[in-house]
Amino acid sequence: MAARAAAIVGIHELASRRVDGMSKWQIKAECAARALADAGLTFADVDAVYDAGETGPMAGIAVPEYLGISPRLVDTTGVGGSSYEFHAAHAARDIAAGRARVALLTYGSTAKSESRAIGTGARPPGDPAPASNMETPYGLPLIGNYALVAQRHMHEYGTTPEQLAEVAVTTRAHAVRNPEAVAGLAALGIRNSGEITVEDVLGSRMVADPLHLLDCCLVSDGGGAVVIAAADVAADCRTSPVWILGSGEAVGYPGNTRDITTSAAARSGPPAFAEAGIRPEDVDIAMIYDSFTITVLTLLEDLGFAKKGEGGPYVEGGRLRFDRPGAPALNTDGGGLSSNHPGMRGIFLLTEAARQLRGESTSQVDGARTAVAHGNGGLLGTRHAAATVVLGRD
Repeated sequence: MAARAAAIVGIHELASRRVDGMSKWQIKAECAARALADAGLTFADVDAVYDAGETGPMAGIAVPEYLGISPRLVDTTGVGGSSYEFHAAHAARDIAAGRARVALLTYGSTAKSESRAIGTGARPPGDPAPASNMETPYGLPLIGNYALVAQRHMHEYGTTPEQLAEVAVTTRAHAVRNPEAVAGLAALGIRNSGEITVEDVLGSRMVADPLHLLDCCLVSDGGGAVVIAAADVAADCRTSPVWILGSGEAVGYPGNTRDITTSAAARSGPPAFAEAGIRPEDVDIAMIYDSFTITVLTLLEDLGFAKKGEGGPYVEGGRLRFDRPGAPALNTDGGGLSSNHPGMRGIFLLTEAARQLRGESTSQVDGARTAVAHGNGGLLGTRHAAATVVLGRD
């Protein structure tokens, strides 16, 4: 098992899915204060800040100023929804190297309040970039990329819309046990905030063939914070430490020889498991980025939970529910499909994994000892970033 040098010691997630008048900055500050209080620490203890820049440019300067922190280390890695898994991995390495003792990760978003179109609007042309000549002129929207992956997966492996729908059914089964998720569904105008069936998913309107409305994540407001500390600090914290045991990072992008049904997770997962000294079959909790149902199915395969092409049968029959032994429990907070998705969801993978390993989840897995938080940033099927973090408890 990996050396235990750094642990998650404080977490907080904003309860509201639709805020009234709060700014991104206020969300970040509130979550940071509460996560530090959860750990029994203060802003004065923080000496490292990790930020994805969702509040605007120059975050490495602006965030410490707003929070009143004078860090000796700042990391502004911004790779979309996977940023926070990158941050957790970097914080663990920095703490192990003696460069920091208490790291703070924060996120705040008002995507719903701003009525921000995420996923369906075509991306506007910008400065010359890898996508400019072959994708941008044709107006391929974000969701179109995922629909292409789903279509290819179906063509290559016989995956069915019913199998994709199983992912949404499982995450909703977990969401209905989470009062904040249920309240959030109502606040976002979701008419049916109860459990759903495969037939419900297939009966929801088509957005980008073969992805139906219930195959797609919510668009919400939200925020969260995570505090990661050195072992000696963790020993004096209020909470049980959730150790960072291993991590891996990778990027993926289009190419003539690349298979769009295989993500960069196929390269970030193996080093994370190897460093942690475990295998996918040892994992109790799988917090997998769920922008769309096809995202989850692809990532489960690429991380080694199922062989490539066998993700469809793997998720059938509610196998990934918290109360079904024999497979890891999937996104037990309700995930981006049924709890919250403010644009970049990676921080919530860490907070729910920590809740599970602290025995505090609303869909608690008995005796959970290991968890994987895997973030996917960018666009699956084209250019994207992957980060895998393996967590464990004493």
